[in-house]
This record gives sequence, structure tokens and C-alpha cells, in this order.
Amino acid sequence: MKKMMMIAAMMLMSMGAFAQNAIGQLTIKPMVGMTLTTITGGNADMKVGLAAGAEVEYGIADKFGLTGGLIYSMQGAKYTPSGSSVKVTTNLDYINIPILANYYVYPGLAIKAGLQPGFNVRGKTKTDAGNSTQEVDSNAKTVDFSIPFGISYQFSDFVIDARYNLGLTNTSDGGSSKNSVFMFSVGYKFEL
Repeated sequence: MKKMMMIAAMMLMSMGAFAQNAIGQLTIKPMVGMTLTTITGGNADMKVGLAAGAEVEYGIADKFGLTGGLIYSMQGAKYTPSGSSVKVTTNLDYINIPILANYYVYPGLAIKAGLQPGFNVRGKTKTDAGNSTQEVDSNAKTVDFSIPFGISYQFSDFVIDARYNLGLTNTSDGGSSKNSVFMFSVGYKFEL
């Protein structure tokens, strides 16, 4: 019985030891989660969306890794123009390419920051005026840049990630309207 408990304890400790990439190790992490988004520069409310994709990480030092990814992200905002009962929802869907530096402050616990270009693949604005609903193409720009930063925790091969994407470019011509995105996801790491 003591041997079985000792083996189980060693297996659990080894899982924690592999909770970050070793030097030269390459992993892929499929992930799915949700976004809480808004557009700055107005009186917009948050909108909930889906985020799904994958990231590849390469361990370049003992506590340091580089990540590149491809993530489909539903973004946008909801708002009601002042003095009106009309509800407007802007849906902006992006293919984002996060490029992140990961620093492991503790085995499995990483802080991350980087740069993220995004490409708008769908832009619709829906207006609901009570009795009638109208949906039109939005005038969103096709390219968006942001600075993602956040934290992740890996237990065994499962990764919980929380990050914020600070928009750098306007979502459309004229005015100051940038994406503001919180993303929460769960992923599973596979060694390549």
C-alpha cells in the first residue's frame, strides 16, 4: 500500500514539473472560450461572444516561451443611442494572430504579453427598433492591432487562460473607436 501511495505521489509531482515548456520543446494547445467585448469611444455595453482556435508554444529558456496562435474571436458591442429606445448591436468577428512572450513565474503559472494583428471576417450592425429589426454590413476596417496581456495556469496538460486585448487601431474610419476584449479560455496542450 505504501508503494502505491508513493508511486501516485511521484506521478502527481511529475505532472506539475511538466507544467511549462522545456527548452526546445514545442507544444500545440487547442482552446475554446468566451469573450466579453466592447468598443471604446462611446457609451457601449459589453457583448458576450465565442473564442476558439489553437496556439503553438516553443520553450526558448528555462522559464520563457514564445507563443503564436490563430483564434476566431466574436467581438463588438451593444449600445442604445442617447434619447432613444433603439437597441444597436455591432458584431465584429476576427481571425486574430496573437504573438506572445510567456514568462513562467512558478511551474505552470505564466504571465504573458505581446502583439496581435487581427483580420475582420464579418461585420454586421443590427438595429432593433421594437417592431422592426434591420441588419446591415458595418464599415469596420479589415485589419486590427491590439496588445494582449494576461495570465495562464497549467495543471497537467490543461491550461486556463485569461487575457485582455487592448485595441490600438480604430475599428472604423472617423472617430476613436477601439476594440476592448476580455478573453477567457480552456485548452489542452499536446507535445509535438
